[in-house]
Amino acid sequence: MSSVTSAEPAQLRRNSVGLASAVIMSAAIMGPAVSTFFNPQFSTPFSGEATPFVYVACLIVMLITASGVMEMAAVAPSAGSFYTYVSLGLGPTMGFVAGGLMFVAYALLPPIEIALIGAYLQQTIKQAFGFDIPWIAISILPWIAMTVLALEGIRSTLRTAMTLFVLEVAIVLLMAVIVMASGGAHGVTATPLTPSASPSGLQGLITGGVFAALSFVGFEGATTLGEEVRNPRRNVPLAIALSTLAVGLIYVFCIWAEVIGLGPDKVNALTGSSTPWNDLASLYAPWMTPLIIVASVSSMAAVMVNGNTGVVRVLFAMGREGMLPSALGFIDPKHGTPRNAVYFQSLFSALVVIAVGAVSGGLANPDGGSNVYGYCGFVLTLAILLVYILANLAAIAFFRRRGDAHPLRQMLLPALGALLIAALFIAQIILQTDPPYTWMPWMIVAWLVLCIAGAGWLRMNRPDVLAKAGAVLAAED
Repeated sequence: MSSVTSAEPAQLRRNSVGLASAVIMSAAIMGPAVSTFFNPQFSTPFSGEATPFVYVACLIVMLITASGVMEMAAVAPSAGSFYTYVSLGLGPTMGFVAGGLMFVAYALLPPIEIALIGAYLQQTIKQAFGFDIPWIAISILPWIAMTVLALEGIRSTLRTAMTLFVLEVAIVLLMAVIVMASGGAHGVTATPLTPSASPSGLQGLITGGVFAALSFVGFEGATTLGEEVRNPRRNVPLAIALSTLAVGLIYVFCIWAEVIGLGPDKVNALTGSSTPWNDLASLYAPWMTPLIIVASVSSMAAVMVNGNTGVVRVLFAMGREGMLPSALGFIDPKHGTPRNAVYFQSLFSALVVIAVGAVSGGLANPDGGSNVYGYCGFVLTLAILLVYILANLAAIAFFRRRGDAHPLRQMLLPALGALLIAALFIAQIILQTDPPYTWMPWMIVAWLVLCIAGAGWLRMNRPDVLAKAGAVLAAED
């Protein structure tokens, strides 16, 4: 499938990366170590000892949800990712809406990791050396590194991500094996893999599930490389499947090991500011403590860098097609990178970190950085859940309209994926009782309405621009 535009659009550097890099793109955004070290303690106040079960359920749901995304990636590779898929399947209006929701989801990934790096290192340095450095000061360094790597180009970014990914996975798996081999706090048991272990019943499982879903955000990250990866129609869907399954299994095993190692009482008492893997290292392998710190920071950095790569390409694609200011579609002639989109996202990340951190705990208190991660992470997860629904509905509509839909892969599985994600989103609204999480779904609903209104304005005032949504695809090899 070739580009359907008559003018020659700005293009990213083709054939820059292979399958392994595409797998790393998705896997590193999910962040096995950071999601294992920091996400469960946002779930445990709700799902408690049953948090490993929540991750098993979430893995199954995400594999089903990924089906429609993979089918669209195979026929419509593009840097626009979901924005392009939804435009082609459900029309340009909904494509614009998907792009708006993607912006919330992807654009918040870099700042939450920047803040978490600062908060985690502030606590770690204080525990180890006794002096207190404000988390916001520490966060400046990863923010600068993220921006520089994005300007250098995709190869530098993915080489860095691959190194960090291999390091973090090796360390987190080693620690989990040590815990399980030692028998944990009260022996190895399968109880944490059952729903009955939830101290708060169904409500706890549902809310815990949203934070488990946060751990899977980014499984589709390879789709944003659709114009840069070799053989994208094969490699992008394969990268999605491989990364989702592999990282999901790592989550389940390692979080099961965490619950076994700490025991039910300690697990049920965890909060978002806890550092349970530091505790596991001190209990079972004190020599692992420095490695846990290294894995934590490297994983957060990998999510930050790859999340930034993804959102920059979505901004570029929408700017290139006129959905956003055309300056965002500019390509730096030397590095082949969307320079203006990089600068925009870098500034946005800094503003989010400072604003949310200041009002939710302060720029010197590590709770401020942890709350940036918890609150913004919850919001971005809700936004991406709606995008997943739209992407699966788009796949059904696209292949049905084309007249050659495969009953299972392109109809039944996408429909089931959309229903499962919709159920999670709606259940969150119905069952959530803890502020500020109670009003966060309504923030996303309000943003959805604004995006629909924006698409309506484009349809009335710039219909030629709206009609081009999703038009620029990767060229045939």
